[in-house]
Amino acid sequence: MPSVTPPSPQPSPSRERGLNRAAFLSLLAGGLAAALVRPARAASYDFWFTRLKYTSGDWDVDQRMPANLITSLIDYTTLRVDPKEHVIDLSDPKMLSAPFCYMAGHKLVDFSPAERRNFETYVRNGGFVFVDDCNHDIDGLFAKSFERQMATIFGPQALKKLPNTHAIYKSFFQFDGPPNTSFELNGWGDDLVHDYLKGIEINGRLGVLYSNKDYGCEWDYDWRNKRFLAEDNTKFGVNIVIYALSS
Repeated sequence: MPSVTPPSPQPSPSRERGLNRAAFLSLLAGGLAAALVRPARAASYDFWFTRLKYTSGDWDVDQRMPANLITSLIDYTTLRVDPKEHVIDLSDPKMLSAPFCYMAGHKLVDFSPAERRNFETYVRNGGFVFVDDCNHDIDGLFAKSFERQMATIFGPQALKKLPNTHAIYKSFFQFDGPPNTSFELNGWGDDLVHDYLKGIEINGRLGVLYSNKDYGCEWDYDWRNKRFLAEDNTKFGVNIVIYALSS
């Protein structure tokens, strides 16, 4: 299992930078029109958790994960964090103004034309999507169908393994690669422990982070039970968000 060194105090991204990013995505979505469709009260936050709802498959998984990640961001950073999860249709232009999007599932991923258009527009213009395969299986239905969608949108070579020296492993806490999950270690899924994550970079910046490790289910528990863990397993989620806001 990748080691995690105790984090030294590090400043979280400046509020100004986080807000600039959100403002940029709002302009992308259409200026004033985007502001009108952004999640309620979003303008007062640096970060709000946006889950993407897509028409194929089962998008509504690991329902307690967002609350755990939100709690960790509040505990460890100085970001102004919206305490609520926002669920937005991938086909809805509202998602274009989100600073961070999450997508997960077990089943088929088959984007509609509107979903495909929004996904590509969002990523190519500075957005960040964290995609987690709940099957933790490189040969499963979600993995095969999602990777096929990415090849169609961004090209067959766009999705690549991330080196363990990638900035996302040092954006807040220090990791020497992607933390393992109990699902992998128990031999579920494809019986493999994945020592890598994948991603799609646009102009040198990671726009899609793709995991077969099932972090969503690993972090899907009542937040009050976190105190019983020897190590807070959502710390890597903090890294993901900090990287998304600051890169």
